[in-house]
Amino acid sequence: MAPGYLAYLETSESPNASHATLARLAGALGIQVAALTGAGMDQPPGQGRPPARHAVLQDMTPDECRARLAPGGVGRFLYSSDRGPVAVPVNFAMLGDDVIFRTEAGDEVADATAQDKVSFDVDHIDDALREGWSVLASGKARVLTDAAEIQQARALDIEPWAGGDRNAYIRLTPTEITGRRIRVPD
Repeated sequence: MAPGYLAYLETSESPNASHATLARLAGALGIQVAALTGAGMDQPPGQGRPPARHAVLQDMTPDECRARLAPGGVGRFLYSSDRGPVAVPVNFAMLGDDVIFRTEAGDEVADATAQDKVSFDVDHIDDALREGWSVLASGKARVLTDAAEIQQARALDIEPWAGGDRNAYIRLTPTEITGRRIRVPD
């Protein structure tokens, strides 16, 4: 398959691949055609094939972790509550080394910024390649109140998937960042 055509299939909002093309691609990846067309989207990642036999778990450096966070996307804000540990999915962007996301003013997430230490987790699992990574950034978070900081945060154009009036910006400044990845050696 031509690399340009493969890039088109991976990036197009509505690729129009034939069944034969999907079958060839699935065969090359060692997966079923259904996995390429969205089957299993309602299940947690890692439900497909068993883990690779020779996969290795590697620690990532703080710089490697920051590189995984840099593009932004969806992560989980982690904090303690009366019910125990809580992980709330949020859209985020990076401002330097700090994580920025939006929430509703006065909600439990905003209130959690009063805690001494909170965390933010981002991960990615590639079922087809049976590889993945996870980054955990821990530190102090605060609701932005300074007009200049709010303007900087707004410029990041973070659009929450959950919709609603998410008018409070949270800034988590990591004091510790760790990560691990699972790789299948070549």
